[in-house]
Amino acid sequence: MIIDAPADPFSDLDAYTRLPRVGGLWLSPDGRRLVVGVATRDRKGTRYTTALWEVDPAGVRPARRLTRSDKGESTAAFTPSGDLLFTSARPSPDRESEDDPPTALWLQPAGGGDARVVAEPAGGVHGVLVSTGGTVLVGTSMLPSSADLAADKELRDKRKEAAVSAILHEEYPIRFWDHDLGPGRTRLLVADLPADDASADADLPLRDVTGHVGRALDADSGWDITPDGRTVVAVWRVAESAGSQRDTLVAIDVANGERRILADDADHEYGLPRLSPDGERVALLVHRRSNPHDPGDSWLGVVPLGGGPVQPLTEGWDRWPSRARWTPDGTALIVAADDNGRSPLWRVDATTGEPTRLTPDDGTYTDVRVSPDGAWIYALRTAVDSPPAPVRVSSDGVIEPLLGPAPALELPGTLTEVTATAADGAPLRAWLALPRTDSPAPLLLWIHGGPLHSWNSWSWRWNPWLAVAQGYAVLLPDPALSTGYGIDFIRRGWGAWGGAPYTDLMTITDAAAARPDIDATRTAAMGGSFGGYMANWIAGHTDRFAAIVTHASLWALDQMATTTDAPFYWLREMTPEMTDANSPHRFADAITTPMLVIHGDKDYRVPVGEALRLWWDLLSRSKAADGSSPHKFLFFPDENHWILKPEHVKVWYSTVLAFLAHHVRGEEWHPPTMLG
Repeated sequence: MIIDAPADPFSDLDAYTRLPRVGGLWLSPDGRRLVVGVATRDRKGTRYTTALWEVDPAGVRPARRLTRSDKGESTAAFTPSGDLLFTSARPSPDRESEDDPPTALWLQPAGGGDARVVAEPAGGVHGVLVSTGGTVLVGTSMLPSSADLAADKELRDKRKEAAVSAILHEEYPIRFWDHDLGPGRTRLLVADLPADDASADADLPLRDVTGHVGRALDADSGWDITPDGRTVVAVWRVAESAGSQRDTLVAIDVANGERRILADDADHEYGLPRLSPDGERVALLVHRRSNPHDPGDSWLGVVPLGGGPVQPLTEGWDRWPSRARWTPDGTALIVAADDNGRSPLWRVDATTGEPTRLTPDDGTYTDVRVSPDGAWIYALRTAVDSPPAPVRVSSDGVIEPLLGPAPALELPGTLTEVTATAADGAPLRAWLALPRTDSPAPLLLWIHGGPLHSWNSWSWRWNPWLAVAQGYAVLLPDPALSTGYGIDFIRRGWGAWGGAPYTDLMTITDAAAARPDIDATRTAAMGGSFGGYMANWIAGHTDRFAAIVTHASLWALDQMATTTDAPFYWLREMTPEMTDANSPHRFADAITTPMLVIHGDKDYRVPVGEALRLWWDLLSRSKAADGSSPHKFLFFPDENHWILKPEHVKVWYSTVLAFLAHHVRGEEWHPPTMLG
């Protein structure tokens, strides 16, 4: 079964928001079952919900849907016998009905039959893993004073009945991206799967192995469990002076909860632990911490579970690897790493650290899983011109698409590359998405966020093909600070965001504008997050663009650095002098280009105060006697750094495209009807 694609999704925003979106991939221990998540609009069309679909690992049978509910399902894992574990907040027919049930752990038998709840902590379930021996490891949120799960539920019920939402903070940070931290904090729980059919219908007897540890664990912490289920390895966050923190790595004895440190160094942080098949080594990501004059660096390392120094594996490789997966024989690690506008798969020798590229195409690979015989690597493949879809890759790099649940899409244009040379001699490149037209197309410079990022994959939130369908050529450049070009390319823009990143963007725009299929007299620029910062910087330094769109953008760096969710990071990235020199707000007087400012009130990474101050700085400089200006502010009171609700997605794109049509093409201003 394949989900039908709506007709003409790039010319119809309603059809676009109804496209299925594949994300997440899990492989059973025997390699016979492969599951992916697929997000679609719910029945009311007001939000996205995810269902789990089974994909044939051999690529023969069509995909089939496994779960179906209004709440959706996610975080899949398999038991040793092949049963599927997943999390969902959907109501259970065997439980007392609740208005807002927590995210519970469900089990769907491998042989068929209805799924049932096996664990339902009041604080929900996340980060589900299962050891080879059948030990289940989950994270849950518990209130600090709760002695056990029963006490936690009782206290939560009392807070709910009394309508108490207050949180007492005693440490930093207090929020993350789009949600408040606390009052509950993450703990790790374990349980052994039943060994006989007689107890198969019983709840899993979850046991707390960490107790309340404050900031040490959170929903985004990484952990893994040894094959025998006796030891958990987890990223462990520790406090530092001046409100800072760093990530260390610990081993936790499942039997008694005792912890010992595996990796802790004030100059480095550790993450994404992955235990070897024999349970004796831990692969991890090592990051040398940055400072105003050094962007730091990242590489793969290996540390013995029994203790010992961290062995750097890829410290000499001028690429930044992502989460690693061991080959079954333990001789190599499979990783993805950004490289020249792509993110291919690599095989890294577990002894020498030598990387070998596996995938030769333009793809970016995520959610990597290795078959138990080592013959295949399963992953989601995506690219700028291809949404995520399941594939398998042979040991010699042959890529085979699998029969996934989402159809292939016919794009409204073509993709090519543009190259140029920076003033300092650095090679520059960008993707250029072109409409199918015989006339020169207006050019839209679209700047990526990060800034440690690359335009190398499909994006549902920042999709250039919607603009291409309207006749725009969309330039997707990787300026200084982008990943996949080596540490020196990042260093070119470190602590000087308004320097090489800006001149790189102008240079690659010049190269694109010189093409005969581009109309250089009609250009615009846009970006979100760091891309929004660059859009703001561009507005204060050139009038070459007819319009600028800035989403979730940084405006006053001194203000943003202390109101964001992680000031301890931002304050060590730039000195006060760098912050002042690179802050776009200092150049507000020079802005003459019409700007569309967009921001969500629930954005905690780039707080809405940035947009409020930018909007005031623009409007307070209006010269018109009636106070009018060409600028506009699109505000989402209930969205965050990303605009996620389907109808809001339609409003976002339609407003952006209307603003561009007005200023770039000279059309009348027609805001979306949904805005009244």
